[in-house]
Amino acid sequence: MASKKDYYETLSVAKGASQDDIKKSYRRLARKYHPDVNPGDKSAEERFKQVQEAYDVLSDSKKRQIYDQFGFYSDNIPPGGPGGAGAGAPPNMNFDSFDFTDFFQGAAGGGGRRASSSAGTSGGFRDIFSHLFNRGEAPHAEPQKGEDLEYSLNIDFWQAIKGTQAKLNITRYEICPTCHGSGSAGNQVVTCPECNGSGSVSQMAGAMKFNLACPRCGGSGRLKNACPTCQGEGRIAHTETVEVRIPPGARNGSRLRVPGKGNAGSMGAPAGDLYITTRVEDHPYFHREGDDIHIRVPVAVWEAGLGTKIEVPTIDGRTLLKIPQGTHNGQKFRLREKGVFNARTNQRGDQIVEIAIETPKVQDERTKEILRELAGLHPEDPRAELWERL
Repeated sequence: MASKKDYYETLSVAKGASQDDIKKSYRRLARKYHPDVNPGDKSAEERFKQVQEAYDVLSDSKKRQIYDQFGFYSDNIPPGGPGGAGAGAPPNMNFDSFDFTDFFQGAAGGGGRRASSSAGTSGGFRDIFSHLFNRGEAPHAEPQKGEDLEYSLNIDFWQAIKGTQAKLNITRYEICPTCHGSGSAGNQVVTCPECNGSGSVSQMAGAMKFNLACPRCGGSGRLKNACPTCQGEGRIAHTETVEVRIPPGARNGSRLRVPGKGNAGSMGAPAGDLYITTRVEDHPYFHREGDDIHIRVPVAVWEAGLGTKIEVPTIDGRTLLKIPQGTHNGQKFRLREKGVFNARTNQRGDQIVEIAIETPKVQDERTKEILRELAGLHPEDPRAELWERL
């Protein structure tokens, strides 16, 4: 039998976790392993798919109930249309290589040991098969809150610093305009979208296949009084343009929430939210670290040696920086409050200026003569300290 997938372990939650705990854990893991956050990372992409699969099952009360009872869930729809097994039809069973351990465990109330087959038949084993062969109507679908949506948005360095208004095309489920989200429209009868009219859905466990009555239509293959536009779902897919305000100081990986712009809930339930992760493009000269801005500024040898004042670029424009006499290569100077404004702290970061001393191009005899004279005035070995430390 194929190994079972532990969706609770995948989402790092306990088996009895609430829907809020499951959603919080899903959001955290989805942000961590999202392909946009980990470009080119195949392992992160695979982990993201596993997290999404686990959440799709555990966030749906019906799917979770089936998963908790059988230890698996599948959305596979059996081929053959209405000719397939209907409500109450016995499942196609192949008992070869199927492990019934879980069905017998604890049936007699024992503390984790395997109970006898007779005890299993009178407990959990019989309960499972009574569910499979149940000819009664399955519970109807219930309203479900809309799913949250995750999108990424690329902005340039200056848009992140100054803030911007951006437009983003998203595809989401919105409330059906025909039934206004109720899923109902008079005496209409439509084909069930869950089973495509067959009345049954397929569940696989290793080499064993179950054909179960469709939980959406109760095995009839049809939905009565269902809206023909949305087939009783209460919502339809729609692509729209959302205008988003990016606040000043947005960072690479900042996550913005747009309430109510996720998928609309089914059958009139509330909509989810839209989450937008910003991706900030690099600047050729400015480099941001937190709220500080870093930049390397070229300085001539004589400027560093004699000292001077130079103009340096900042995110606000040009400003003067005093270069002290004897400044060395790589020395850093701090320009207070010339960094990025942080709305949460109501403060600005600093700008850090690193000095990069540029040597002159020696292309004439006069320059060479001056450099030789300079070498004669300073015969000390600039690498003396290096040799002393070796």
